[in-house]
Amino acid sequence: MYVTPRFVLSQTKSCCRFRFCGDQDCPDWVLAEISTLAKISSVKMKLLCAQVLKDLLEEGIDYEKVSKLTADAKFESGDIKASVAVLSFILSSAAKHNVESESLSSELQQLGLPKEHTTGLCKSYEDKHSALQDKLRETSLRLSRLDSVSWRVDYILSSSELKEVNQPEVHLKLQAQGAESGSTETTVVSISADKFRVLLTELKQAQAMMNALQ
Repeated sequence: MYVTPRFVLSQTKSCCRFRFCGDQDCPDWVLAEISTLAKISSVKMKLLCAQVLKDLLEEGIDYEKVSKLTADAKFESGDIKASVAVLSFILSSAAKHNVESESLSSELQQLGLPKEHTTGLCKSYEDKHSALQDKLRETSLRLSRLDSVSWRVDYILSSSELKEVNQPEVHLKLQAQGAESGSTETTVVSISADKFRVLLTELKQAQAMMNALQ
């Protein structure tokens, strides 16, 4: 599940690099939602993390339970979605960058999350760390594969008082094997001859760069 977070700029800018963010600055929207997470109790934070981890592991999140966990804090729909989104980011990004729970706890406290909240979050993270990494590794390999390419050129007749001009238009049909087993994806593109020449040049440049890396 992917939830769109509320992109609210925080007044406090991150001046540090954080391992759970891939040694980059913490995104503004994550900073903005840290205060939202602090509104719920540390016990319910741990239970909410358990639900988010279920979602990340594709075990099914219980939205009714999530609503009950955030009811005391009087979260509105936007607050609930933002909390799930920020926890999903923190947990998945930390696993992606192989951050230890102790380091994650320290970094989250630097961002303003209370220590008792980070304790519950990091305990849930530590329990599911290996499983989460396995799931991320599995889903990261779901790539589409190009099976076939077909094309044709149509000539569009443009008339004027002086002459008639044939303007070629290139039609490409790309057939790819989808990320899910047995699925197929078809993409049809129509472009002018000039744009096709640009595309062909850029593809040749990309191929040359790939060959140089091998």
